[in-house]
Amino acid sequence: MMMEILAVTAGLGILVAAAGVVAMWLLRGRSIGVMLAVVAVITVMATLGGVVAITLEMLIDDSSRDIVLSVVAVGGVVGLGVALVLARRVVGASRRLVGAVREVPEDGGFVSPRGLPAELDTIARTLEEAYTRLRVGRERERALETARRELVAWVSHDLRTPLAGMRAMAEALEDGVVDDPPTVRRYHAQIRIEVDRLSGMVDDLFELSRIHAGALRLSRTRIGLADLVADALAGAEPLARVKGIRLNVEADDVVPVEADAGALGRALRNLVVNAIRHTPGDGSVVVRARVHEGLAYLSVTDACGGIPAEDLPRVFDVAFRGEAARTPTPDGGGAGLGLAIARGIVEAHQGDIDVENDGPGCRFEIRLPLSG
Repeated sequence: MMMEILAVTAGLGILVAAAGVVAMWLLRGRSIGVMLAVVAVITVMATLGGVVAITLEMLIDDSSRDIVLSVVAVGGVVGLGVALVLARRVVGASRRLVGAVREVPEDGGFVSPRGLPAELDTIARTLEEAYTRLRVGRERERALETARRELVAWVSHDLRTPLAGMRAMAEALEDGVVDDPPTVRRYHAQIRIEVDRLSGMVDDLFELSRIHAGALRLSRTRIGLADLVADALAGAEPLARVKGIRLNVEADDVVPVEADAGALGRALRNLVVNAIRHTPGDGSVVVRARVHEGLAYLSVTDACGGIPAEDLPRVFDVAFRGEAARTPTPDGGGAGLGLAIARGIVEAHQGDIDVENDGPGCRFEIRLPLSG
C-alpha cells in the first residue's frame, strides 16, 4: 500500500515538476515575480498530488480529505502571497538599480543604491567598481590628451629654436659671410651640438610613444643595482664634470632584481642627468641603492633648491619642466621627456617612482620588487 502511494505521489510530482520547468522556460524573459509565483504554484500542486494519492487509496474519509485540502489550499494561498511580496521587493530593488545606472552622470560617478538583496547588492557594488575604473580611465585619457597637445606645442618650440640657429649658421657658411677658420669651426661645432640635441629629442619621443602604446618590450635578467648605478653614473659623469657637480654613491653590495638592464639603466640615467642639470655648480648629487622591507630602492638626491608643492604631482607629466624651463638649456636639455620616460619604464617593471623635497633639493625614488 505504502509503495503504491509513494509511486503515485512521485509520478504526480514528476509531472508537476516537468510542467513547472516548461512554464519557467516559456516565461524565462518575464519578471522575477512571475517566476516566484510559478514556483509557489508548483509547490502547492505537488502537495495536492500527494493528497490525491492518499485519497485514491481510500486512506482518509471525505471529511478528513476536505480538511486536508483546505489546509493545503490555505498554505498555497499564503505561500503564493509571500512569493508575490518577495517578488515585488526584488522587482522594486531591480528597478532602483536600473534607475541608478540610468542616472549615472557623464563623469561616471555611480552610487550604489542601499538596501538591496545580497545578490543585487553584489552586482551594484561591482558596477560601482567598474564605473570607478572607467572614470579613472577617462581622466587618465584626458590627461594624456592634454599632455600630448602640450607636448606638441613645446616640442615645436624646442625644435624651432635650434633649427632656426642651424639654418642661420648654414646660410652664413654657404654665402661666405663667415670665412675665418675659428668662426667656421665654432659654427660647425655648434651645428653638431644642435644635431645631437635634436637626435636625442627624437629618440625620447620614440621611446615615449612606445611606452604610451604599450609596445615597450623588456628583456628581463637578474642584475645587481650596484652595477646599474655604476653604469648610469659613468654615462652622466661628463656632464657632471662640466658643471662641477660631485657624484656620490651609497649602494648595498647585493641588491638583485629581475629587470631589463638597458631600460632601467636609462630610467636611472634620466634621473641622474635631471639632478645634475638642476643642481648649481659645486653642488653634489647622491645616488643610493638599498633594500628595505622586501623592496629594492633606488634614489637620486640633488641640491636643486626644491620643487614647489603644487608642482610635485606634475613632475612626471609629459613635457613638464616648470614655467621657467620652456626652452632648450645650454647643456642640451630636451623637451622635458626624461622623467616621463623614467616613470613609464619603472611602471613597466611593476615598480613605483615618486619625488619629494629633501633638504636643499629633492629626492627621486624608484621602488622595485626584489628578485626571488
